[in-house]
Amino acid sequence: MANLHTREFPKLSEAERAELERWLRRRSTTQGLAFRAQIILASAAGDSDLKVARELKTTRETVGKWRRRFLQARCDGLLDEPRPGAPREIEDEAVERVISLTLDSLPKDATHWSTRSMSQSSGLTQSTVGRIWRAFGLKPHREETFKLSHDPLFIEKVRDVVGLYLHPPERAVVLCVDEKSQIQALDRTQPLLPMRPGKSPRRTHDYERHGTTSLFAALNTATGRVIGKCYRRHRTSEFRKFLQVIEKNVPTDLEIHLVLDNYGTHKTALIHNYLLSRPRFHLHFTPTSASWLNQVERWFGLITEKRIRRGTFRSTVELEQAITQYLEAYNQDSQPFVWTKSASEILENLKNYCERIYDSGH
Repeated sequence: MANLHTREFPKLSEAERAELERWLRRRSTTQGLAFRAQIILASAAGDSDLKVARELKTTRETVGKWRRRFLQARCDGLLDEPRPGAPREIEDEAVERVISLTLDSLPKDATHWSTRSMSQSSGLTQSTVGRIWRAFGLKPHREETFKLSHDPLFIEKVRDVVGLYLHPPERAVVLCVDEKSQIQALDRTQPLLPMRPGKSPRRTHDYERHGTTSLFAALNTATGRVIGKCYRRHRTSEFRKFLQVIEKNVPTDLEIHLVLDNYGTHKTALIHNYLLSRPRFHLHFTPTSASWLNQVERWFGLITEKRIRRGTFRSTVELEQAITQYLEAYNQDSQPFVWTKSASEILENLKNYCERIYDSGH
């Protein structure tokens, strides 16, 4: 037998290579079988056990095991061995048919499959369909949303903003700025029923409105600290006042780089003239429909979840006091958000999304 710890590995026949590549492409292939196919294809390319293990983030022993199994029984050696227990009643073809129907078709009378409709179409029981879906992580009843930006300068803006996150300039502070507008001061019409053992807290579905406020916030990407200020209105004049607050809170010897969205109040003549006399301000705009690129949006999610959504406020004053208290507590133990993806990785992911949309037939 060839030394399995060197680069020597028998050549694959065309049929074997086609079979291994088919396992990788097929949606119904188990993760384990697809992983073994990757090992053999990498080995056939001349890579050593150690190199294959590093590339696939596994151990050298695992790579050696499946290389030996392949040499002994070729592609059949990569398949799972029969396990003890009752024999399977559902054949692989039936499972693959359910997966194919779920991914590639729709029922005649609905926008998505249910266990009942799939049971009628496939001839399997509802519980069997449910088990297959759970095994492959399929949830036809759920749907998520997305939106692709049509900004003509999308690539340039992504590289600019992400470059600030990953390689911030020296002698400068990077602040992600945005407004959470129209925060409602809501009070429930009846008292809250507190939590009890075995019972969640309960509140009435109806509420009384007591006005709104807007939270202007600037997140320091290096420290995680947030400069925040509430205003009753959401206009250019309020945004200029908030820029003045930022200026007072940043040492005069530091440049100020602001990451902003394309909201109209950020680009008016009043703001332009204000910044002309303050050259240490540098504005970086995110692409349109790309609020996920602004880190302060993540912080808005935190304050909404922890302080606003389940809060009870009888006036805008109470609401603003609660926001101020949260800001003070948060800044005492603030931590920066860690940005992990480079601009190239983001653009590659979006490219894959676009290809999936193009191939979806819609």
